Amino acid sequence: MAPIRLHLSTIVSQRAFLCGGTHDYTKGDHPLITRAIEIGPHAWVAAEAFVGPGTIVSEGCVIGARAVVNGRLEPWSVYAGNPAKRIKERLIDWKETA
Repeated sequence: MAPIRLHLSTIVSQRAFLCGGTHDYTKGDHPLITRAIEIGPHAWVAAEAFVGPGTIVSEGCVIGARAVVNGRLEPWSVYAGNPAKRIKERLIDWKETA
């Protein structure tokens, strides 16, 4: 429906929903509106999360299981809930990943 760009080292877990379109409910014919989604490098979209049209999941973000996100997310942040809110900074010990 709309382009979805997944960067290097991105994880999209089971049953996550990347939704590239919606409808304009203010018009009688409810026309389709499509907007691209981008999932940045080292980001993780956890199980059953919903990523809305036009969302930019910045580098290093984690979207918690069943969270609902829209808009531009801050880099290296963890989001959870419905609607999702930034709950903390994401820190990684890169020595452990080698």
